[in-house]
Amino acid sequence: MLNLVQLRYTDTSLFILQRGKTFVYLLVYVDDILITGNDNSSIQRVLHSLADRFSVKDPKELNYCLGIEAHRTVKGLHLCQRKYIIDLLQRYNMLYAKPVATPMASSPKLTLKSGSPLPDGTDYRSLVGSLQYLSFTRLDISYAVNRLSQFMHRPTQEHWQAAKRVLRYLAGTTTHGLFFAAKNNLALHAYFDADRAGDRDDYVSTNAYIVYMGTHPVSWSAKKQKTVARSSTEAEYRAIANTSAELRWICNLLTELGVYIRVIPTVYCDNVGATFLCANPVFHSRMKHLALDYHFVRG
Repeated sequence: MLNLVQLRYTDTSLFILQRGKTFVYLLVYVDDILITGNDNSSIQRVLHSLADRFSVKDPKELNYCLGIEAHRTVKGLHLCQRKYIIDLLQRYNMLYAKPVATPMASSPKLTLKSGSPLPDGTDYRSLVGSLQYLSFTRLDISYAVNRLSQFMHRPTQEHWQAAKRVLRYLAGTTTHGLFFAAKNNLALHAYFDADRAGDRDDYVSTNAYIVYMGTHPVSWSAKKQKTVARSSTEAEYRAIANTSAELRWICNLLTELGVYIRVIPTVYCDNVGATFLCANPVFHSRMKHLALDYHFVRG
């Protein structure tokens, strides 16, 4: 049996075999396994070793896994969840719904008390849970899904209509997904933003980021912060810390995969106060709670 070293620091489901310049990567999710590498003979040896101890189906080229469709061309790899979207639309009788241009209306903003409570919120919770899985390849619905997830304990008619709007948006964009070109540079850069006190119920800010490797989005998130920010600088600064944490995790993962980033990752910030704070902080009684985030970003 070949020795596969588990990557315990970044992803506990990822295993790697390295022998000189040969790499084999094995990703496990329950009983589904993805395996790839830069040497076909090494990949075959790993597959034969697994088949000697476990009941393994005949390996096939990656085309569908965990609801994600993979289409490979000479130009690159396209990942989408078209079948998953169609099944979801059929389940809620929205397959032929009139498409809309955006997944969520900009106004009025949803609140906990928007509309009358649903008699039974089971369908709402099921739909939002399905949309959460869909956001793995559809970063364009990440914010809408995060917002809808905040009302799962008490969904209302307005929340339900907002969730159905996401389905209407998906009805017109079933083939959208992620495309990874065969030729791409390895420079990492990230964009982020924060909506200070954007939640009218608890006035907690929402921060979002997207990390690119070259021209490819590789990580994204939209979620509420843990505490209330008393200024836009504080909200943006915490968003920088969250983005920096994600960038550091990606760099660690790439290093363990044998991919080395030669250029220092760049984080783009549109808040002057947060930028100045990162470059030349002045810690006083009102900024001590940001000391941890500051040292994390500088580190």
